[in-house]
Amino acid sequence: MRRSYTEGVIDRAGLADFLRRRRELLRPADVGLPAGVRRRTPGLRRDEVALLAGMSSDYYARLEQCRGANPSGPIVASLARALRCDLDERDHLFHLAGLTPPARRAGRHIRPGLISLADRLTDVPVAICTDLHEALWHNALADVVLGPLEQRTGLDRYVPWRWFTEPGFRDRSPEEDWPRLSASTVSDLRATYSRRAGDDDVVELVHALLEHSAEFRELWERHEVAVRRFDRKRRLHPEVGVLDLTCEVLLTPEADLKVLAFFPVEGTDTREKLELLRVIGTQSFRTTA
Repeated sequence: MRRSYTEGVIDRAGLADFLRRRRELLRPADVGLPAGVRRRTPGLRRDEVALLAGMSSDYYARLEQCRGANPSGPIVASLARALRCDLDERDHLFHLAGLTPPARRAGRHIRPGLISLADRLTDVPVAICTDLHEALWHNALADVVLGPLEQRTGLDRYVPWRWFTEPGFRDRSPEEDWPRLSASTVSDLRATYSRRAGDDDVVELVHALLEHSAEFRELWERHEVAVRRFDRKRRLHPEVGVLDLTCEVLLTPEADLKVLAFFPVEGTDTREKLELLRVIGTQSFRTTA
């Protein structure tokens, strides 16, 4: 008989069993992967789940084998997204790992249907992020244009933190755009801070930025507020040069998840550059991943 789990104690057998059964229920087409040939096991392979969750195949295999390190909250959340878990399944996965599930906002959980919808927008970069601009999901073209999605922890999860504190992070945007992008980042964060006043994650991010960035402090003190529903972006790509993009926020600004779709600006050569990156850039990314 499998033992029951308690908070703070990992149920390795239960976790391994649940991961394996969820993996076997998914088909490659469900997660945007090619079926391939001579697939000997039902569902996804372990290495495919590991790729989707942004971890090594060895790490994931150890979880299914009831061994290895205890997974952290971000790792469990990544596994829930990779395995297309709904909220009940996600919470169950957290409990099996001995962790407290996130609050029942959308939080960092993306509904499988939302991923399926975004997955169909193959000709433009698409990203899904939280209202604190923690990137949770990219399509293949977004990986090329915005940079590969990384599994980060702590304050490094948030784009505003990296924008104001991490040397070199801004280098993919033209320098003359930096002041405007800094101001819009702060005014959007101010709106989130007001809407979710007192939430630990919002307070921690804002107070840390106030402490570590003089530029952020100066902009924050202006008390300008504006939810970003639309933005103009220019991205510097090493192979095709400047990409002129408009960023559309496809979910309502009140939601704590946002779908960002980046469309080429009419009258520029960005559409042709994106088409080139679909063929060349994504192949290069997947080869080096």
